[in-house]
Amino acid sequence: MMRAWFLPLALLVLQGCSTIKLGYQQLPTLSYWWLDSTVSFSGAQSPGAKQAIDNLHQWHRREELPAYAELLQRASQLSAGPVQAEQVCRIWTDVQARMDTSMREAVAQAAPVAMALGPRQLSHMARHWESQNEAWEKEWLQGSDSERLQRRLDKTLERYRSFYGELSAVQVSQIKAQLAQSPWTAEWGRQDRQRRQQDLLSALQRISQTSVTPAQAEALLWGVWQRWLQPPEAAQRAVMQSLSQRTCENLAQLHNTTTPEQRQQVTRRLRAYERDIRDLIKP
Repeated sequence: MMRAWFLPLALLVLQGCSTIKLGYQQLPTLSYWWLDSTVSFSGAQSPGAKQAIDNLHQWHRREELPAYAELLQRASQLSAGPVQAEQVCRIWTDVQARMDTSMREAVAQAAPVAMALGPRQLSHMARHWESQNEAWEKEWLQGSDSERLQRRLDKTLERYRSFYGELSAVQVSQIKAQLAQSPWTAEWGRQDRQRRQQDLLSALQRISQTSVTPAQAEALLWGVWQRWLQPPEAAQRAVMQSLSQRTCENLAQLHNTTTPEQRQQVTRRLRAYERDIRDLIKP
């Protein structure tokens, strides 16, 4: 529920969507549809949910877009030459800081909405997640190890090509080797997905079934977000930390194999995103 309010923007920026301005302007409507499909708001609940989303969107446009424009400017400058994993990680750390700031505002807006949810909405959410989990498992858990790896490779290549253009056979082999050595597995992914869902559902049930204040509801939702990023279990936390470090190393390793033309393409793409965001900032 919380993440849906700003995740569409992250998808637009990080997955290479070419229509950032249009997508961002439609974000309140898209977010409401997303949330409504998850919890099935009643007629009485819809106005409050829509207003909360609008408030968050206006705040984000005013307060956060300038910081994202600066991040994209730094990333485009960095992409022009060779990079080190530490430089990539610094960019990602700053992105995470911006996400934390956005989530602080998101949980403040979400708390009153969460307090209005009832058993019907929470049951709908659980069923919705069950259906989504079935689809996720069909995509990532079916088939042999080599078939699973190929599906991951196809998705990863799609994202990289949206920035760098066509990749060489050597680069494709390098990416495949990186995925094969990754600590991420479909089994771990399913476990972590279910962990996050259950954590959020438990918090919403507590908010719905007990007399909590808006501040207490906000604190419960913020705790969910923190545990999503830093799981209480040491083993889960270790995997997430390893994944984060490997991502920085893998991206730096691939970028340093790119041709001047590929670097020019990714630099142009990032600068175009920056221009789009700066256009959105204008009154």
